This record gives sequence, structure tokens and C-alpha cells, in this order.
Amino acid sequence: MMMLIILSIVILVLLILMVFVSIYNKFQSYLVRINEAEASIDAILRQRFDLLNRSINVINSHIENDEDKKNVLSMIVKLRSRKISNFELDRILYDAINEFNEYKDCYAELHHNESFIKIDANLNETEIEIYALRKYYNDVITGYNKLVRKIPSNIVAKVFKYKLKPYFDGKDMEDEDIKDFKL
Repeated sequence: MMMLIILSIVILVLLILMVFVSIYNKFQSYLVRINEAEASIDAILRQRFDLLNRSINVINSHIENDEDKKNVLSMIVKLRSRKISNFELDRILYDAINEFNEYKDCYAELHHNESFIKIDANLNETEIEIYALRKYYNDVITGYNKLVRKIPSNIVAKVFKYKLKPYFDGKDMEDEDIKDFKL
């Protein structure tokens, strides 16, 4: 009888250990996918930054006023030495692309510049890629956050101090700040 109780306890401990390891491995899988998505987003954001950086000289060559030349995509120039998150970089680059488009609308001669046309086309391609990567990242974050919140995986999350991660739009759904929503 004692042997049966010991065997039952051993089987129960092994089952709990197997569930624990399985959940831990799910977390590890999500963390790898999150890192992969972040690395891809980093690459696209870097490409966007480089394209906008290259466009400064092209735009400046079509502007007569020297004072205006100093302000062309000044936010890009300021970014060269800053360390910021992907969320913040994406927001700044979004604003820079809007400024880039304003120059495109204001200076018709830019439409005839081959370098400018290539930069514009490449920026449009990065917009499609970043949209897909944001969606992938947010899908992965949804799965990860579900694991952090649900029983029994939340126990593993507490043991290994896994916290909820924000979605790519940067909106913190846990706070009351409604101004951190990005359109």
C-alpha cells in the first residue's frame, strides 16, 4: 500500500514537472519569436532612417532659401546621436515621412529627380513591410501576454518574472493614460 502511495506521488510530481517544462518551453518559443520580430523591425526602421537621411541632400538641392535647408527633416539629423526605443523611433520616422511627403507635394521638381523617386519608392515598400511586421509582432505579443495571464502558465510567469509586454503601438492597456494611443 505504501508503495502505491509513493508511486502515485512520483507520477504526480512527474506530471507537474512535465506541464511546468512544457509551459516554460512555450514561453521560450514566444521570447524567441518576439526577439526575431524586434530584430526585423529594427532592420526596417534602420532602412527607413537611412532613406530619410539620404533624402535630406536631395531635398536641399531643390530649396533656394538657406534657412529652410537647415530645417529639412531636422528630426532625422537629431536622431543620429540618440538612443531610443523602436516605438519612439517609429513615431518619429512616421512624422519625418509626413514631412518628406510635404516636400514632395511642395516641390514638383523633386518628381523628376531619379534619386528622390527611388527613395520615395523604397519608403513606400518599407511602409508595407513595417505594417506586416507590426501585425506579426502584435500577434506574437498577444500569445505571450495570454500565457502571462492564464492559469497555470501565469505561475511559470511569476516564477521566472515574465511580465506583460506592450503592443507595437506603444499603448499601455494597464494604465489610465489615454494620450499614449497612436493613430
